[in-house]
Amino acid sequence: MPVPCFLLGRVCTPPTYADMSGSQERMCTFQWRVALNKTQPYSLMVLLQLGFAGLHLLSVFTLKHGMNHYVLIVYRNIIATLVMLPLALWFERNMRPKMTKGIFLKIFLLALLSVLDQNFYYLGAKDTSANFVASFNLVPVLTFIINILLRNEKIKIKNVRSWLKIIGVVVITGGSLVMILYKGKTLGSLGTRASTNIERHQLFGTFMLLLSCLCGASFSTLQDHVLKSYSTELSLSTFICLFSVIISGVTTSIVKPNPSAWKIGWNLRLVSIIYSGVICSGIAYYLQGVVIKKKGAVFSSAFSPLRMLIVDVLDPTVLAEAITLARIIGAVIMIIGLFLLLWGKMIDEKSKLEREEGVIDLPIVVPMRTSTVNPM
Repeated sequence: MPVPCFLLGRVCTPPTYADMSGSQERMCTFQWRVALNKTQPYSLMVLLQLGFAGLHLLSVFTLKHGMNHYVLIVYRNIIATLVMLPLALWFERNMRPKMTKGIFLKIFLLALLSVLDQNFYYLGAKDTSANFVASFNLVPVLTFIINILLRNEKIKIKNVRSWLKIIGVVVITGGSLVMILYKGKTLGSLGTRASTNIERHQLFGTFMLLLSCLCGASFSTLQDHVLKSYSTELSLSTFICLFSVIISGVTTSIVKPNPSAWKIGWNLRLVSIIYSGVICSGIAYYLQGVVIKKKGAVFSSAFSPLRMLIVDVLDPTVLAEAITLARIIGAVIMIIGLFLLLWGKMIDEKSKLEREEGVIDLPIVVPMRTSTVNPM
């Protein structure tokens, strides 16, 4: 029975069938690989946003129940290092490029941006809600602006794809502002607790989240640059986590010298540490590196509004926060902006591919041999 190749839009016969020739088998396998390779960045980014949505819910709950965010960052990066180090040593044992002084300093700067991002994020999460943290996501906009300033992203006023990306970024920003500034009518809560939906969008928390977005955008842009000279994603992620342990450990020892602050128990705090370390630091850095290497930093950051939609679905149930009209309107606007931005990036990639094919696939003219016929 044929197996439907949904990614290809047709039906492929499995290559194990006896009636399939070798060329047909290779062609079907090749088409599967091409389809999976095209959809891989999209699926990986969706999975990443699922992981980050879980972090929003866990972190807000644990931080508001007494967890110290400095200690959380240290433990988070320790767990991430312990998970990523064996993988890097095994899978990239003969692949790692030479570590130069310049690469070392850039990786250290990546770790510093990572620690700053985490600190600003947790400080902002303390004074706001999980939904506000997910909604206040200006990473796509800031990443786009940084890459334009660094000339990594080319904008041509006469090109439709450039306008699609610009309009997409503006629409995403507008959707975020709607969710932040416009409260709207409360539509209800799915939680069991009485939800008064206390909106504590304090100025300090909002400013911390803005700094977190700036560090996150800078991190993605610098990671894109480092991967061009240090292309092993697992090793790069491991070094980032290891240096983050050193930076956050020294900082926490100064800020929180009390040993009791380091104590954790068998509770949700431990779950939050393990989850954030494994999913949101170790694996996230690696998968983000894979996607950035293929599609760039702007493409990677464009998916971050999806986590807001996921939090919107889970937040009323997990944290018993009310659903507001602003969330729904803002979500729809941000989805439209995400679509426009990705559409512009897809046109960019198609144009780049056509240019490369035009350079590589040059027509080869073979002179025809003319045979002379001797007259009888």
